[in-house]
Amino acid sequence: MKFWFVSGSQLMYGEETLREVAENSKVLTDFLRAKLPFAVEYKGTVKSDEEARAMVVGANSDPDCGGIIVWCHTFSPSKMWIVALGLLQKPYLHLHTQINRSIPNDAIDMDYMNLHQSAHGDREHGFLTERLRMPREIVSGYYQDEKVIKSIGDWQRAAVGVSESKSLKVARFGDNMRNVAVTEGDKIEAQIKLGWQVNTFPVGQLVEEMGNVTKQEIQTKMAEYSSLYTMKDEDTGAVAYQAIEEIALKKILDQEGCKAFSNTFEDLYGMRQLPGLATQNLMRQGYGYGGEGDWKVSALTRIAKVMSDAPSTFMEDYTYDYDAGLVLGSHMLEVCPSIAEDKPRIEVHPLGIGGKEPPARLSFTGKSGAATATCLIDMGQYFRLICADVECVPPINTYPHLPVARTMWKPMPNLEEGAAAWIRAGGAHHTVLSYGVTADMWRMFSRIMGIQFVSIGKNTDLYPLEKELELGDLLWTLKR
Repeated sequence: MKFWFVSGSQLMYGEETLREVAENSKVLTDFLRAKLPFAVEYKGTVKSDEEARAMVVGANSDPDCGGIIVWCHTFSPSKMWIVALGLLQKPYLHLHTQINRSIPNDAIDMDYMNLHQSAHGDREHGFLTERLRMPREIVSGYYQDEKVIKSIGDWQRAAVGVSESKSLKVARFGDNMRNVAVTEGDKIEAQIKLGWQVNTFPVGQLVEEMGNVTKQEIQTKMAEYSSLYTMKDEDTGAVAYQAIEEIALKKILDQEGCKAFSNTFEDLYGMRQLPGLATQNLMRQGYGYGGEGDWKVSALTRIAKVMSDAPSTFMEDYTYDYDAGLVLGSHMLEVCPSIAEDKPRIEVHPLGIGGKEPPARLSFTGKSGAATATCLIDMGQYFRLICADVECVPPINTYPHLPVARTMWKPMPNLEEGAAAWIRAGGAHHTVLSYGVTADMWRMFSRIMGIQFVSIGKNTDLYPLEKELELGDLLWTLKR
């Protein structure tokens, strides 16, 4: 995707000043283009309401435009932006900067003052966007500073996640796990607010597609598994069945334009194994996934994978080690191998639930490093996105009888307070664990999408969090 860069000015300064505005804007854009994760294109200087409206209409109609960055180089009377901003359908960032880091002692005169006055123009523009109650990001500082570059880059990633969200289709094979509350949700409201199209496909359709898989397709997939993972010869039968499941799942997903899916061990009619390796390898390719029919975390997993090329996976808080202050994160089968520290192993073991054959799955230990654990919950009148900062660490034991992928992390600020804060906020047991999507990116995503954002980190205190949630519940219920 590309992002449009637009400068704000007006006609009263004359052609010479406007040429300098354009030249400076190109210098700034060229610098950012070389530093940011996504391309930036200078789209000209807005000097009238007609130009503002044409710019917004053009951005709205360009499917490759991820958002608009606006900088008011000079004083830009912002009434000219009112109609245009009312039409805007793309993410919006207000960059408050200037072309010079410092004020030149000898060069400053009235001409310099008339040209370099973003301190004036951006405040005018800031008032208008606040008056319009626009969901926008504000980045303030010298454009060459690393902090500014990082903030713009984070916003770009959030905007790309928004674009993916608005066109995302999620396939549900079966319903969610029976009697579970948090994996339920309003799919109509999710499509209204987030753009997700969530539809159910019968397991029988998947079984039928599995019957159409050819021997050549199985051989090709088995060769792929052999190149990516370590596999024992005696497990090839179970692994081949996972290959059939993966091939059939991918065909249906691609035919339907779905980039995320969910299933449940309670609905495997006509299948010999719950998809394990099949699901994991699909996540490695970028598909989102949610276990036990959790379509919300499935969609979030896909969005996280689009927002950052760092590892992201479907995850679950499984059990605690209070002595070490750590969480053991895992799932019965489906953890993405993108987070693996070493080459994953294909293993076949009984599952213990579901009443089917022992499924093949990938077993590995997750990477160490800073990460986030994020979920989306349905509060009835609104959606709440909860993001916790965590520090993934090497497991303190080998756990030789745990035949699944696993990782360990320290919640912030610590296990007891982090878990209590998560439960107080209503956080789900399913999350997206991401080493690349930060809390700030999820905050920007939530602001653009118009949903509540709750952050749990090293400075979280339970009492202020309770007040934040109580006031937030009132605010977001009224907004709806």
